[in-house]
Amino acid sequence: MLASLGTGSLSAAQARKAILSGQVCGPLSFRGRLDLSGEKNFRLPEHLSGDTLDISGTQLSALPEHLQVRELIAKNLPLSEVPASLRVQFRLTLDGCARLQHLPQNLTVGSLSLQDCLSLETLPEGLNVCFLNVSRCEALANWPRQAEVSFGHLLARDCLSLRGLPSWLSQLAQLDLSGCRGVTALPPHLKISGWLDVAGSGLTALPAQRPALRWRGVRISERLAFEPETISGAEIMAEPNTEVRRVMMERVGYERFLDEVGARVLDRDTDAGGERVLVWVELPEDEPFVAVCVSCPSTGRRYTLRVPPTITRAQAASAWLAGFDEPSLYRPAVEA
Repeated sequence: MLASLGTGSLSAAQARKAILSGQVCGPLSFRGRLDLSGEKNFRLPEHLSGDTLDISGTQLSALPEHLQVRELIAKNLPLSEVPASLRVQFRLTLDGCARLQHLPQNLTVGSLSLQDCLSLETLPEGLNVCFLNVSRCEALANWPRQAEVSFGHLLARDCLSLRGLPSWLSQLAQLDLSGCRGVTALPPHLKISGWLDVAGSGLTALPAQRPALRWRGVRISERLAFEPETISGAEIMAEPNTEVRRVMMERVGYERFLDEVGARVLDRDTDAGGERVLVWVELPEDEPFVAVCVSCPSTGRRYTLRVPPTITRAQAASAWLAGFDEPSLYRPAVEA
């Protein structure tokens, strides 16, 4: 028979033992961090309340009604929706809930993380958060008509279906749009007090209000972000910051960089796909740049692919790119 524990507050250890025994129903209140992550074959009682609850990786397909906690960590669950009665005060983490499609209207929480929720196409009307992470929500295409993300950050890395940002977005500390190729402009009234990450986004210029720029976390200049064609190989070689130098090479393109700095040929051969050339450039205060230049047999397009600096043969570079630890085992009959 299930027993209610009334309104008294249990320690997290006591609450864990009671829930895993299967002999408890709500209401149940706990203190501290109740960690049930990875556990199987249990159910949470309705009217569960407390401080921090971690149910990540438990295979729970539904949350109980009237769950009320300060923090809820529910990663990698087969949830398709979240009940409207859920109340989370500070932080709600639903990362990796690949089936999640619906969140309740007027959801209010300090920090909401939905990273890798691959089925989520829209956010709820009336959403109110300070920090929002929707990175790699590949289906997310629609913003609510009314919502608020205020003063904190919006992380939207690699949201491939996004085609813009909502007009109600007015003030942020940080904005990460890296990989959002469909986002080509910012809302006209948006103010960013900290940084804006633009790597691989559709942005081609900054708004009048100019935040600090980043490229996958590396602080960069506006010229490097939007005018890479004006940067020379000599400037890249003179750049003292190795992380910035790597971004410069990426923005300029390996082919032009190698042409301008005079790369040394380490090895050259021919395989089923055509000629392969292994090239080498000494970089100041960094490991050498070694890359193999190959052609696509079907399109004829040339590709330059960086490989570890310990590689000295073109065949070994191709084997490493194909995932072979032992180069002699890589013997393709045909390249496509």
